[in-house]
Amino acid sequence: MAETGTLVFDAQDKVLGRLASHVARTLLVTRREGDPKRVIIINAEKAIVTGAKDTILADYDRKYKLNHPRKGPFFPRMPDMILKRTVRGMLPYQKKSSGRQAVKDLRVMIGTPTNLKGEALPDGHEWGDTSKIDRPLPDRFVRLGDISKHLGAKTSRWSDV
Repeated sequence: MAETGTLVFDAQDKVLGRLASHVARTLLVTRREGDPKRVIIINAEKAIVTGAKDTILADYDRKYKLNHPRKGPFFPRMPDMILKRTVRGMLPYQKKSSGRQAVKDLRVMIGTPTNLKGEALPDGHEWGDTSKIDRPLPDRFVRLGDISKHLGAKTSRWSDV
């Protein structure tokens, strides 16, 4: 099976769980249909988690502090890796090879690479359909970049982006 294209999703102002489940479903369905596509998610630091800021930060703090520095379980601090781990959690990663292959087809990026800027995409790339998960911005939310900053990640990769 040869890859036949790339879908690009913009995570800006998208709810983390909705985006992750939509991407996971897209990865599995395209693989099952025999037409596997690579998926790129851009602007990972601008994805949002809905709810009260102190509650969300406490939850992520608790998850991060569960680990042992050398033995694990390892929980990421960078926004791109948090988003990738969220998508991985919605795939049959440990049970089936299709889930492991789907994770290999996923790329998550902080900011927007220069070749993907603008409305026109390179050949073989197309925008992913997010019409089902588009929602107005809620009153209470936290951006993934702010969660990463709270966990102690270096913000130099996205604070000036």
